[in-house]
Amino acid sequence: MSALARVRAATRELRKSVADLRFTEPVVTVYNPLEYARRPHDAYLKRYGEGRKRVLFLGMNPGPYGMAQTGVPFGEIRWVRDWLEIEERVDRPQPEHPKRPILGFECERKEVSGDRVWGAISQHWGTPEHFFKDHFVANYCPLVFMEESGRNRTPDKLPAAERDALFACCDRYLQRLVAAWAPDWVIGIGAFAARRATCALAESQHAPSIGTVLHPSPANPRANRNWVGEVTAQLAELRLCGRPTGARRDPRRSGRRLGE
Repeated sequence: MSALARVRAATRELRKSVADLRFTEPVVTVYNPLEYARRPHDAYLKRYGEGRKRVLFLGMNPGPYGMAQTGVPFGEIRWVRDWLEIEERVDRPQPEHPKRPILGFECERKEVSGDRVWGAISQHWGTPEHFFKDHFVANYCPLVFMEESGRNRTPDKLPAAERDALFACCDRYLQRLVAAWAPDWVIGIGAFAARRATCALAESQHAPSIGTVLHPSPANPRANRNWVGEVTAQLAELRLCGRPTGARRDPRRSGRRLGE
């Protein structure tokens, strides 16, 4: 079975296993983009998931205006549609939180974290083909948790029993990704993802090295000061940030390339 086939099978298993989980207040609504945004997520896997990946970048869970809308990790709409060249139909989740509607590729809100991640990747690698030749971006947890107010609730804030059941599903998923792609490194985008990778892969037969880079969330003051510069330094320490390819850049953006 090819790496892509194994990853798609792991994703199907994750989609089904988390669908059986139940969560209590203050969480009132849970979105599973692997279900209602299955088409663009599968297009992302099929287009970019084949072959061995030397580095797997791992996020925590979907953002409300990123993967929640497009099905692609850190999936800020413009980058998914115009740079990754993915645009597929997105269904409406049931139930849908009235303050967090899913509009798919019609959503006009910007996902700042996704804009930073894919903007830096595009500036450094130039084209998706250069980046995905031996890199990939995935999320550890596929679910979005919302309180009655519409406020996002992160997986680490769930009650212990609910968190443990969820993490068991997500650990298995990550283990299967690593078995399929055989990466040398798993880089947590944020401390949470790195901790979960460390736990999930501790007993893997061919465990990759685990690293961490600063999370790009605008809620993080450090990220708002100089996210690209800090992540560049962190990757350089791990010897994972080489020279830019010099390939095509997005002409609508300006700023430093990752690694400059």
